[in-house]
Amino acid sequence: MEQTKKNKASIFEWNGLPEFGKALPLALQHVVAMIVGCVTPAIIVAGVANLDTSDRVLLIQASLIVSAITTLIQLFPIGKKKGFHLGAGLPVIMGVSFAYVASMQAIAADFGMAAIFGAQIIGGIVALLIGFVIDKIRVVFPPLVTGTVVFTIGISLYPTAVNYMAGGSSSADYGSWQNWLVAFITLAVVVLLNHFSKGFLKLASILMGIVVGYIVAACFGMVDLSAVATSSFFQAPRVVHFGLQFEPSACVTIALLFAINSIQAIGDFTATTSGSMDREPSNQELKGGIVAYGVMNIIGALLGCPPTATYSQNVGIVTTTKVINRFVLGLAALILLVAGLVPKFSGLLTTIPQCVLGGATISVFASIAMTGIKLFSSQGLTFRNTSIVGLAVALGVGVTQASASLAMFPAWVTTVFGKTPVVVATIVAILLNLILPKDKPAEETPKAEESKAE
Repeated sequence: MEQTKKNKASIFEWNGLPEFGKALPLALQHVVAMIVGCVTPAIIVAGVANLDTSDRVLLIQASLIVSAITTLIQLFPIGKKKGFHLGAGLPVIMGVSFAYVASMQAIAADFGMAAIFGAQIIGGIVALLIGFVIDKIRVVFPPLVTGTVVFTIGISLYPTAVNYMAGGSSSADYGSWQNWLVAFITLAVVVLLNHFSKGFLKLASILMGIVVGYIVAACFGMVDLSAVATSSFFQAPRVVHFGLQFEPSACVTIALLFAINSIQAIGDFTATTSGSMDREPSNQELKGGIVAYGVMNIIGALLGCPPTATYSQNVGIVTTTKVINRFVLGLAALILLVAGLVPKFSGLLTTIPQCVLGGATISVFASIAMTGIKLFSSQGLTFRNTSIVGLAVALGVGVTQASASLAMFPAWVTTVFGKTPVVVATIVAILLNLILPKDKPAEETPKAEESKAE
């Protein structure tokens, strides 16, 4: 018995099977940190598309199942012995990304869910191609550009959160004091736990905020559990249940976001390895990770899962705890997989009132925007850099808020450029970064020159 314990791997080692008693709480920590973020995009988009309860359950199920499978492929790459491998082979957790929410809302409102999944297949192909040439095109997407895009994504989501806090614009009691009260109670719990607690409570701040908000909402009679009662105990995802539609304007919008998120994934891969493994990721790891990201999003579109991406909050857990054992993270993925196969669990998630989701997610959207600021400010807030960021965001947000100014153009122009600020901000940031002259290095001071002469 003691010999068996000695042979167990350390949770701080990449390979090997650690003790289950140590692995389980660490795996649950990852699940708690990401599960709300994983299912919320599906809930938001389902609301815009006016899906019925059964379809909402399917969308949430697919989000959990595909996120789990994608994570497992990143942890346990396929074909590693043949030179190229599908998957990064790094300690990362994958989940449905908020980066696509604003664009998906616009597409769902205009064309329906089928157009989202058709565009996602095109986006997955774009990511796959970028993965194979990542070392050649990284120069086009420095932190200045990716940070501008991430910042724009964050601020583009603020109206969604505020509308949800008010109860959802389509609800009969939109803007009622009950909705605002529940939303602010939820937000207060999240903020307090984030800043005044440690360990599990801090990591689970959003989940705990939703639990408290849910209980308060139930006291106001806002919770309807009929979706749970009518859901079954087991159900596999359905292939192409929502259909596929390759609407050109939607494809362009989502493809641009996939290109940006492919580059953004490099940041998460790098943060993971440098923060927990004291090294940079290899080109082979980056290539395998991004190609897997593309391939799994194509498969995810067929199964009805919105676009996935690396989860920065889980990267933060890995770099903080230094727990990189892939069986620990794999156990977290298996928990997600089991949860996704149980419709009653997914049905329960659909009963969360919109005001609770709004109060919980507005802090997430704020952190996305601040991540963008950190990225572009890392290159210095010079006159050139602030011009690029300022103009890109101004044009992106400005055109979206004045989308009626595009009425004279074909309808696809409004869909691509007028529905979300992300597309315009991305294009402007890339072009300005390529066109504007680079900042000159600071000239040496006379004292420095004199010392060199000596």
